[in-house]
Amino acid sequence: MGSTITEKILAKHAGRDKVNPGDLITAEIDTIMCHDVTTTPAIDRLETNNINKVKDPGKVVIMPDHFIPNKDIKSAEMVARIRRWAKEQGIEKFYDLGNHGVCHALLPEQGHVTPGSTIVCGDSHTSTHGALGAFSTGIGSTDLAAALATGELWFKVPETILFDINGKMPKGVYSKDIILEIIRQIGVDGALYKAMEFQGEVIDALSVEARMTICNMAIEAGGKSGIINPDQKTIDYVEARTDQDYEIFKSNPDCEYSEVIKIDVSKLEPIVAVPSLPSNGKPASELKNIEIDQAYLGSCTNGRIEDLRIAAEILKGETVADGARMIVVPATTEIWKTANKEGLLDIFMDAGATVSTPTCGACLGGHMGILAAGEKCISSTNRNFVGRMGSPDSEVYLSSPATVAASAITGKITDPREYLD
Repeated sequence: MGSTITEKILAKHAGRDKVNPGDLITAEIDTIMCHDVTTTPAIDRLETNNINKVKDPGKVVIMPDHFIPNKDIKSAEMVARIRRWAKEQGIEKFYDLGNHGVCHALLPEQGHVTPGSTIVCGDSHTSTHGALGAFSTGIGSTDLAAALATGELWFKVPETILFDINGKMPKGVYSKDIILEIIRQIGVDGALYKAMEFQGEVIDALSVEARMTICNMAIEAGGKSGIINPDQKTIDYVEARTDQDYEIFKSNPDCEYSEVIKIDVSKLEPIVAVPSLPSNGKPASELKNIEIDQAYLGSCTNGRIEDLRIAAEILKGETVADGARMIVVPATTEIWKTANKEGLLDIFMDAGATVSTPTCGACLGGHMGILAAGEKCISSTNRNFVGRMGSPDSEVYLSSPATVAASAITGKITDPREYLD
């Protein structure tokens, strides 16, 4: 019996020939990513235990992003402390304001994600990086401290669910619609502590950025990780960004999955997840009477250049509806620069949108786009829980960048196919 890609990566990093689901292992960690919110509790834990040095500063990448630019004194002091700590530890991979971005967009963009590697971060959406064939998962601050101190972490080897996605992608349907449909089908706990592996002709046809969107939201189905077997697109993406050595692993044809779920996207429509769970997916065409106050384009899920291009195509020559507002947040400094060079920022601002510096900001209800009581937001982000983007009496609707853009024009949830030739 063969092994899945996840089992192979974990076996390699545990120094074993083979592992099986349910095995408890200690695995070497290749990349430890730290952002502002969860890193200070990890530093506290290290200091409480008199641990004064991280195991390997070269494996640590720091990316303040949740409250960047700092929104208040508390967040400023938090990041200032991380800056001092990084300097003390000799951590050189620090992406500060001006060369910053949302961590799950910045890490692969800057060449810190390679196939076959292990990646952890104190953030649930670390599953994003499985799109490049890595085992990547979110952890808590205590485990983050342990990884920093030892360079290792324990795991229970997860079972794997295979999602075999085929068919012809309809006009106006994107990778965000695919993952929202998957979560709709299996629920927010349908993949609890399991690796979600994605394959099929649709996955093969997607760009690396679109694949990241799918793996990003694996956590919204309870997944331990999301992962895609590397192909030539993966290799081209990685080798354009780093000269690090890496090893490619792929699932064997005879490996054992806990479940195989087949999805034909041929009849899939643009999906919107209505409040207050990502699993509440409904066709956008059925929600056309819901008025929105805010349209939000950005985040670690859909703030990449491909996402901005999709939205700009719809918004070009159009205007954000009276009574609505639109916020556009390129996910990294480089994405911002590229969008500016391509004229995308002008398209957004000419339409009446505002463009922000890279930040997690409003996605987590932090700053730069908070919702008031009674307001509704259609968002390209990943969570629509009660109070996620502001007041507990506000509502968040999740969709693709195309649906966000179309809805901004009309001031109500709108099927983007109305604006596509």
